[in-house]
Amino acid sequence: MTEHNKPKDLQNERPLLFPRPQTLERIGGFAPIAFPLCINAGPLRAVVEPILRAAGFADFEFDDRESQIRLSLDRALGKDKSEEGYRIAIRERETPAITVTAGTLAGLRNGAATLAQLLRQYGERVPALNISDAPAFATRGAMLDISRDRVPTMEHLREIVNTLALLKCNHLQLYTEHTFAYVGHEEVWQEASPMTGAEYETLDGWCRELGIELAANQNCFGHLSAWLKLPRYLPLAEIDSLEKSWKFMEWERPGPFSLCPTDPGSIVLVKDMLDQLLPHFSSKLVNINCDETFDVGQGRSADEVAKRGRADVYFDFIHKIVEQVRHHGFKPMFWADIALSHPNKMGTAPSDLLALAWGYEPDSDFDQWGHTLKHTGREFWVCPGTSSWRSIIGRTVERRGNIDVAVKAGMRHGATGMLITDWGDLGHRQQWPVSLHGLADGLNSAWTGEGGGGDPSAESLQVFGDRNCAVATWLEDMGEIDKIQKQIFGRPGEDGKPTRIKNASAVLQDSTLGWSDSWKPGSSGLWRESAAAAQWLEAKVPSGAGELMQQELAFTAMCARVLCERAAARREGTAAHGSDLTSNLLAVRAEHERLWKHRSRPGGMAKSSAHYTRLIDEFGAGTRG
Repeated sequence: MTEHNKPKDLQNERPLLFPRPQTLERIGGFAPIAFPLCINAGPLRAVVEPILRAAGFADFEFDDRESQIRLSLDRALGKDKSEEGYRIAIRERETPAITVTAGTLAGLRNGAATLAQLLRQYGERVPALNISDAPAFATRGAMLDISRDRVPTMEHLREIVNTLALLKCNHLQLYTEHTFAYVGHEEVWQEASPMTGAEYETLDGWCRELGIELAANQNCFGHLSAWLKLPRYLPLAEIDSLEKSWKFMEWERPGPFSLCPTDPGSIVLVKDMLDQLLPHFSSKLVNINCDETFDVGQGRSADEVAKRGRADVYFDFIHKIVEQVRHHGFKPMFWADIALSHPNKMGTAPSDLLALAWGYEPDSDFDQWGHTLKHTGREFWVCPGTSSWRSIIGRTVERRGNIDVAVKAGMRHGATGMLITDWGDLGHRQQWPVSLHGLADGLNSAWTGEGGGGDPSAESLQVFGDRNCAVATWLEDMGEIDKIQKQIFGRPGEDGKPTRIKNASAVLQDSTLGWSDSWKPGSSGLWRESAAAAQWLEAKVPSGAGELMQQELAFTAMCARVLCERAAARREGTAAHGSDLTSNLLAVRAEHERLWKHRSRPGGMAKSSAHYTRLIDEFGAGTRG
């Protein structure tokens, strides 16, 4: 493993920029820069100032006379570069010493973000250089899950928006099932600490100031258990019984999940949702989601599906949703998994429906999806993931490979955007630095057109503010402490051999299994080695990213260590360390709840903590006698 706290001499380092520019040429010498910064931006001040403030700079002034830094538009530049491209020239003995030029306001904003990163690294002595830069994808977005227990505080959302802007992100959406304060539906969200319309308007303002489009998001078809499990809404469900089981791919799943597409009341509910949600957004994009509706045809719509086919029933309801979206003057997007499973029916989808091709593994078939969507004339984005959810620790190799295949296929088949997704399945128990690491990797790739991985030193400095440049490498190491177990944790294939686990780390997955569960991949010795690796990282937590992040990183290592120790004890079948393990699990739960309150609202915390409570209770019971 790597040394994580060795100081860096940033003045003598190469430029550590994230995302990496297309071309950067050092030309020798350094330009002296005095603070407060004196900037000539003319009427463009409103574009530049928010970016500098987002980067933490407050010591600057605007002067249209002789200045150290000049930012300007050159419309001719936009003709031979992307609309969001820019150029930076830094000279040792010229006034202004730094010029930033772009063909559009968006390009100028991106140039200002790179300038801010150079100033963050070098301060009063910036190397002379030329930068010419432009993005690979027109839309570079992030989607954050706010429906799996965690809803960020407004303070944290402000911090997120600032960070995304400096990564040249220009699109954001918050995945919503039940976490908007819909009037008249209080019983659905009353324990969730939801977003309100006023809060979305505030967030929308922050985003617009920094060149980020905040899109509305509401699942309008599936993943609506939080609604449909309640007596008032259960009659609208495809599976209108809390006890009835159905097949979610190969797994049995009980109770309601999707709206019944043939029930007239379903679109009435969707209309009410969209009528209340959409007016709070200045963007005219909305994600209606509509993914994984595997229960359709297994319940109340079974006769209609038998008569007409699942795809026709699915797309009929999509048309009804899109009609409501158009009524508000919005353009819809949706997760394209169900549509792509019926490629011959893709032409029946609404023509203005933007397709989101998603998959979260290195073997996700983005190439085939991109080929299908391109040849049906459908605008689409590629949507890989951070690999943070269902992991605690992240999944380093899987994240890199997933982003790599998504970017390559998106570039090959003409995707107009890339959306990096961060979900929160099983209690949203990953800490923010683990999610942020994946988001940064995805946004770097969306800008450069290159695969996952990036430059860990540049990421550490520019994303985490770590002048020791250690955080990203530490997170990469943490995401591989269970690398052997991940290769054998999947259920055996037809040949009886173990398979690679998908959509989870082995560390997290083993914690979902009962103490006496017979599935125990990996020896106790192997799990003890993983616990030792986590303990080593726990002792090497980088200190340069601020106190809260340091605590979150330390907790990630602590939690991983304790869960690996439980996995080893489960294989040993011994109660010898039962009291120690119970004590450690109690400490994990307490620290999880303490850290939760720093970035997340109280709703959902108890539900998330219940995953640890189950381990505490079960371990005590499982080791008695």
